Amino acid sequence: MQKITPFMWFDKSAEEAINFYTSLFPDSKIVSIARYPDGPLEGPMKGMEGKVLTAVFELFGQRFMAIDGGPALQPSGAVSFYVDCKDQEEVDTYWNALAEGADPESQQCGWIKDKYGFSWQIIPKQLPELLTDSDKEKAGRVMAAMMQMKKIDVAKLEEAYNA
Repeated sequence: MQKITPFMWFDKSAEEAINFYTSLFPDSKIVSIARYPDGPLEGPMKGMEGKVLTAVFELFGQRFMAIDGGPALQPSGAVSFYVDCKDQEEVDTYWNALAEGADPESQQCGWIKDKYGFSWQIIPKQLPELLTDSDKEKAGRVMAAMMQMKKIDVAKLEEAYNA
């Protein structure tokens, strides 16, 4: 069992989000869902009847927890999820799914904020390889090309590297 589990706080969309995430990423599943009791609830729990109190789910075998905690806490790009992709096809699959309903202004250099407010880095394995090349000029051209992108385009990175 992993010692540290990321905990994702949602306003009232935890169940929708975890269903989306577990359908998108392979080797994923919902482990358990505990719900707020049926009402009437008072105070900060008012209106949360039947919503997710805690949910445990796995993405790529990595365990996460979620809560419908109301609007008190909002996701921040200061914590994001890095998805290591094997190729452009995998980048396209995850990027396109996460982009649905997302704010296009949040997209830059492989980063995307999904419709639930969580930030993801969708990065092909080639990017860190090219950026850490011992030829600093080539690596610099790759960096400059990446800075112009929203979704990472492997062919354009390789073109910059080989220019």
